[in-house]
Amino acid sequence: MTPETFFRSLSDSTRLRCLMLLQWQGELCVCELTQALNLSQPKISRHLAALRAAGVVLDRRAGQWVHYRIHPELPPWARQVLERTAAGVADEGVYAQDAAHLRLMKEEAACAARKPQT
Repeated sequence: MTPETFFRSLSDSTRLRCLMLLQWQGELCVCELTQALNLSQPKISRHLAALRAAGVVLDRRAGQWVHYRIHPELPPWARQVLERTAAGVADEGVYAQDAAHLRLMKEEAACAARKPQT
């Protein structure tokens, strides 16, 4: 991966928002990213495909779900850029909102899973 390819991947706000959530969470499915960013599934999938093609993320299928994570073999300099960026924007505007949406979604899912069946 070249620095140009990597930084071009970060230059789109949707891709950067996805990467920040992946950096914080480790692995997320497309449906979680769609909900957190409040964007359409085709738009999220298109941006994730670009990140995958650039070698920034990896995907894995689990039935009908596709899960993404940051590529574990990113060069150390690229991983450091993601780590520092995620730490720097964690409390900033849309990035904090995305993380809050994801947390809320996961809490609601956990509560629904614990509710007794009637």
